Amino acid sequence: MKVIVTGSLGHISKPLAQELITKGHEVTIISRNAGNQEEIIRLGAKTAIGSVEDAAFLKEAFISADAVYAMTPPNFAATDIIAYYRNTAMAYAEAVRNAGVKRVVYLSSYGADLDQGTGIIVGSHQAEGILNALQNVMVTCLRPGYFYYNLYHFLDMIKNQGIIGTNFGGDDKLVMVSPLDIAAAAAEELTTENLQNKIRYIASDERTCSEVARLIGEVIGKPYLEWLTFPDEQVRHFMLEMGRPPVVTDLLVELGAAIHSGLLKSDYERNKPALGKVKLPEFVQEFAAVYRSKA
Repeated sequence: MKVIVTGSLGHISKPLAQELITKGHEVTIISRNAGNQEEIIRLGAKTAIGSVEDAAFLKEAFISADAVYAMTPPNFAATDIIAYYRNTAMAYAEAVRNAGVKRVVYLSSYGADLDQGTGIIVGSHQAEGILNALQNVMVTCLRPGYFYYNLYHFLDMIKNQGIIGTNFGGDDKLVMVSPLDIAAAAAEELTTENLQNKIRYIASDERTCSEVARLIGEVIGKPYLEWLTFPDEQVRHFMLEMGRPPVVTDLLVELGAAIHSGLLKSDYERNKPALGKVKLPEFVQEFAAVYRSKA
């Protein structure tokens, strides 16, 4: 198969490309950064340098492809993040139609079943709708949980304050996921015949925030590490002080509140998948190594 992988050499896209290449598929990796070309070629893939917001570029890259893995690169500099998700999905849809692609696997998120109340995940909801409206194209929307590597955002807080804290925590349950498990699911969906559009939830482990803090604390020498829950307005104030734009801040606070209330995982709970291979304790070892390197 000829497969297009977007996301350059990211946490998911690189292992996805490696797995596809190992299984004998012809892979083209799309990257915005021409400096990634040498490494992409060393992986055994072809390169296409350009923006996923450029439908004309995408069309040329997609011609003759059997399947496309599509994702929306993070862009917190966007003045309207929801519109950014929507516009990127529209570029993908236009390119898929014009290039004649018949199979798309889109990286969405848990919570994308909801059209409001989930912060930036509303962008994933709208993107799913745009792609699922394609005619004669089989679309799988991957809905992973909370990425393990999001925990790196708390490194400085742990070092400087000895706590983890945001507007969710304590006994709130996190549906957590490793990029490697997402890559494995994406590879399976790209190469397995599918007769209809589908949703696929992906999770690697389920833990309360307190359990996450305990596991991290035990490994980094802070056995009493706690994950505290702060009021929304306090978290908002902190983010603004750190220089986050107000619009982005409001979306992130709303997202955290949806985790705290359980809203974000409500549909996941009704459609639970088998858990993936990479469990939290394995990631915590990686987290601890990064923590120590910053000492």
